[in-house]
Amino acid sequence: MNPALVAFACSLLASASAQSQDHYDMGWVNGYRQSFNFQCPHGEALVAIRSYFSETDGSDRMWAFECQPTPETLGEPSDCWWDDINRAGMEWTSTCTRNGLVAGVQSKYFESVLDREWQFYCCYYKRRCPYSCMKTTDIPNYYKDEGEMVVPGYGYFIRGAQTTFSGVLRDRQWKYILCRMTDFDCDFDNL
Repeated sequence: MNPALVAFACSLLASASAQSQDHYDMGWVNGYRQSFNFQCPHGEALVAIRSYFSETDGSDRMWAFECQPTPETLGEPSDCWWDDINRAGMEWTSTCTRNGLVAGVQSKYFESVLDREWQFYCCYYKRRCPYSCMKTTDIPNYYKDEGEMVVPGYGYFIRGAQTTFSGVLRDRQWKYILCRMTDFDCDFDNL
């Protein structure tokens, strides 16, 4: 495992536990009930996601994201786009088309259902293909808990997610789809 990623993950976890009492200092990209659009810098991909739930603030979450440069073996992204969108209050499974990697997220809050629409910003790296894919466990473990996901090691990337929505608890749980990418060109359009 890359020592830089280990140090990054440890600092992320340490800051989360040290600041769990004061969740307002976490570098959130949104306030409760606010829309947001987060994109990693060109050539970087999403590697960590954190959220904090508040029932009193519209049963909504504040979100924070971290990016990291992709390995040189992937080259530069040749194309980036906003992939499919979900509807608030609905379950959703999304994997970046064209073997893309998640490099951003946008979301809009809907007061009428106390939920958000979601959309991933995906980037395509030549003809690289995913392998050794897995889904995380539910994040957060329980509805209304604080959620945090950090990729398990350098060379893993977020390709998408599966999310369920509880109409009773007005919250979501996420399972992120994580993959490694080949160092060679492959002929598959999407896996």
